[in-house]
Amino acid sequence: MFSLLGLFKLAATISLSSGIVDGAAAAKDPCKAIANQTWVAPADVRACFQSFPLNNTLKNNVLDVVNLTFNFQTSINYQIQAPAPFAQDVHVDIAAELARIRAQHYASEFDFHLDLSRTVKRLQDGHTVYLDFCYDSTYTTFVPFPVVLLTENGKQQLHIAPEAFNVSSVELADEISFWEKKAHLDLAKFSGAAILAINEEDPWNAINANAAITGSFQALTTRQNKFFSSYIAAASPTGWSYRMGDFAQQSLPLTDSVKLTVQTVGSSHSETINVPYRSRFGASTGSVPFSDGPSFRAGNCVAIDGTNGIALPESKVVPAAKTRAPNPGGRFAPPIAPSDLRRARNAIVNEEPISDIALPPGLAPTPISGSGAIQFFELADAKTGVLALGSFSSGTFDGMESQLFSGLQKLKADGMTRLIVDLNNNGGGFICIAHWLHRIIVGPNANSVPQAGLDTKARDQEIAQLIVAAIDQGSDPDNQTLYNPINWSNASNIPFPPLSDWLQPPVKLTINGHPDMFSQRLGQECQPFDMTPPDAPLFDTKDIAIVNNGLCASSCALFSIALSKHYNVTTVVVGGKEGTTQQYTGTVGGQSSDFSTMDSEVKTAGLKSNPLAPPDFMTNSFQGITWRLGFGIFDPTQPEEWQDHFATVNFPVSADTVNNPLAIWNAVAKGVFS
Repeated sequence: MFSLLGLFKLAATISLSSGIVDGAAAAKDPCKAIANQTWVAPADVRACFQSFPLNNTLKNNVLDVVNLTFNFQTSINYQIQAPAPFAQDVHVDIAAELARIRAQHYASEFDFHLDLSRTVKRLQDGHTVYLDFCYDSTYTTFVPFPVVLLTENGKQQLHIAPEAFNVSSVELADEISFWEKKAHLDLAKFSGAAILAINEEDPWNAINANAAITGSFQALTTRQNKFFSSYIAAASPTGWSYRMGDFAQQSLPLTDSVKLTVQTVGSSHSETINVPYRSRFGASTGSVPFSDGPSFRAGNCVAIDGTNGIALPESKVVPAAKTRAPNPGGRFAPPIAPSDLRRARNAIVNEEPISDIALPPGLAPTPISGSGAIQFFELADAKTGVLALGSFSSGTFDGMESQLFSGLQKLKADGMTRLIVDLNNNGGGFICIAHWLHRIIVGPNANSVPQAGLDTKARDQEIAQLIVAAIDQGSDPDNQTLYNPINWSNASNIPFPPLSDWLQPPVKLTINGHPDMFSQRLGQECQPFDMTPPDAPLFDTKDIAIVNNGLCASSCALFSIALSKHYNVTTVVVGGKEGTTQQYTGTVGGQSSDFSTMDSEVKTAGLKSNPLAPPDFMTNSFQGITWRLGFGIFDPTQPEEWQDHFATVNFPVSADTVNNPLAIWNAVAKGVFS
């Protein structure tokens, strides 16, 4: 089994007893050695994790849930072999892989989890994940050196981020002394240093090794970009958050140390340093403190309220934690207001919990209006306005509608004639907010009214057909379920009548040699909007640029693709590898969902005893899926998911512009609009 440890070729040798304190009790229960400690060695966390033998009942339960939940995944047969340009990136027969895992012996439950999780990640679909909160981000593992790609004097090279010490000395403040005193590293000295080698190899070997296992996006270039640190408009002390990147922050304790050959700023000589990783317990992000192995498992490893779905009551509003779990435990995305729970969302699931790591004050610009994930700016050229949008689900749906409209109106009223939309690290959110933003920016036209997004389809397997048939027989009198026909319209944008079977007859296709069934084509789902949109465009599309680091997914993808393909809006990816064609978006989907939601649909329909229905998870697990796929714009007969999204510009960053939003916007305004 491969891991970042093996892929990075670490100098340290792993041993289950490595770093464990002496004593018979610790030897028998390595979890005791790390109990009630905030920071520990990754090897000691692994020793705890790998001390749990794999229970075959739990193994089979997890595989049964995952396998049967994939019957709701619309993209599963497409992912057996994706077409160009992603043929080399997406080629997983997940049914065959789950059969392999079921037959395989594992030394521990952790080894089983690692194989299952990484196998699902190979689908390269940020909606489609398997997480077990017994392990994933229970501890987060850090090194104090986030990295970036910088281009100086025409040469691109990996560097420790210039702001590395400013970030780490705040976020990792209670462990800085370990690196400085015990590891004997002058951390401030290495900020901005060029990285000549990682573990005595070309740094791109480590970047590509991480890209092979990180998942979430189809394109290799986008997965490479996950290695680097970056920024996002979000609630934080500075109004901006800082993503450490996959090199500096990892969700599993697999890496003990890394050997870096570096050349510090102003030096003409290189030096080699060994930098240990450290694992921090996630008490502030939902992990439950423990005293030993049994209490660790009791607090973190068994199913909790919200893990599984429920039969929806007929006449009362269901608590947020019980309706659906797109945001398990509130750890991985901002919570959704109870009033918005039934609004369709399309968002990737991160394996890293929400962090309040702040972009350093010197890099964080101050908006003229807005805050958190929605901020507005006016550049010094007095022509260019900026919308920095970190999420398509921030606060309430109605609040987002209003704030986006009023903020853009102010930019226009202030004389801004050009617009930059910064979508760095935007993982999606409300589908109808993506449609709304498209509509208010470009005004009414054939591509924004009545459908400002993509037509879609859902998978139409037997279990889904049985759910809709049960709804037609009255199983959902309060209209709370996802499969209820009142939620959807046909390809002519005519809403389905109540108690109609919109899954009959199924559309039968053969995908990669596998017979499959899908719903009829589904039309618009958002209009008329809750607010009245403008009668004219707010900005001319030739004067709009979309900027991001490629990590724009789901509803962010729906918005970006619409503007790029319908109106030829300029798309700019910042900080990617030179000489490559970057993708300005990925993981399009059409609507994301999860096991808990599907389980509620099954239970509400009275189908839980049906052999096609997934059982309840026994473990503290979460499974995300792509429930609907959007049809393409250039090729409307095929999903948009695996069609081209090539960026107009691959924009290099320097030490002066990296992770500096205002500097990037000024450079883009000067270079792109000119």
